[in-house]
Amino acid sequence: MTTPAVLLLAYGSPDSLDQVEAYYTDIRRGNPPTPELLDELVARYRAIGGGSPLSRIVEAQRAALEADLARRGMPVPVYAGMRHIAPRIATVVERMAEDGVTDAVAIALAPQASMSVEGYRRAVDAARGALGERAPRIEVVASWCREPDFIAGLAATTGEALALFPDPDRVRLMFTAHSLPQRVVDAGDIYPDELAATSRLVADALGRATYDFAYQSAGRTEEPWLGPEILAEIRRLAADGVTELVVSPVGFIADHLEVLYDIDIEAQGVAREVGIHLERPRMLNDDPHLVSALAGIVERTLPTAGAASPAAAAGR
Repeated sequence: MTTPAVLLLAYGSPDSLDQVEAYYTDIRRGNPPTPELLDELVARYRAIGGGSPLSRIVEAQRAALEADLARRGMPVPVYAGMRHIAPRIATVVERMAEDGVTDAVAIALAPQASMSVEGYRRAVDAARGALGERAPRIEVVASWCREPDFIAGLAATTGEALALFPDPDRVRLMFTAHSLPQRVVDAGDIYPDELAATSRLVADALGRATYDFAYQSAGRTEEPWLGPEILAEIRRLAADGVTELVVSPVGFIADHLEVLYDIDIEAQGVAREVGIHLERPRMLNDDPHLVSALAGIVERTLPTAGAASPAAAAGR
């Protein structure tokens, strides 16, 4: 007899300023940041209120998904684990084993397949390896960037932002996502293709033939990162005469530093400087569209967890 469950996988983010140093050290694989880098990151978190709301949002997503699955006749427990802050993925997988879970589907709260999603997979595999025979079987969903309810949610929120302007059809539309080191894509990562698919589907749903795309939030390293970069693109658009812009971060699903600071403060500041009225759609967070998208993935994947192919898990 099997006991099924769902595991949501999130990056994690500090809830308060006193957690920033440990968090930063963790994402740097145990290498403490320089005082200058630490001060810069602390200042960014201070600017958005002293911490990230991400942990609270993930908990809201977890609870909403569990409730939605119950309404669909699948009363299974939903867990949530973080890569870089408590509750850690390893801790949560151990709790699942203690609760008697035998089979689970794990969904990274990052819709597009990338090195980041592979990082979640490695964290799950390491957690299972530490448990030996007690470990539940866990199928990690590879990608859900084309999930219809996800696309519908992005189209709805982006449409709301466009409607804030007197003539939405004249507003320039830019999609964004977190940048990655160029070497990752050179090695064959499909992340840009995944982002292109999401962007095109959202644009089609909005009836938009054209749009711009930019990367944001590149790491503080010397190596090249994917571009074009959002701040440079905003300045380019201004030079081309653009005065109204919606920036829709389709690579993210929740409010966190990369949205609340990198777009709402940094990009917004550049936009004001160059004379562009910039609006950002609200993030999906625990919006019913997102919850429905996740529930649909679970419905298709959980009955065959441990045997489903990556393509089936992605809903392709």
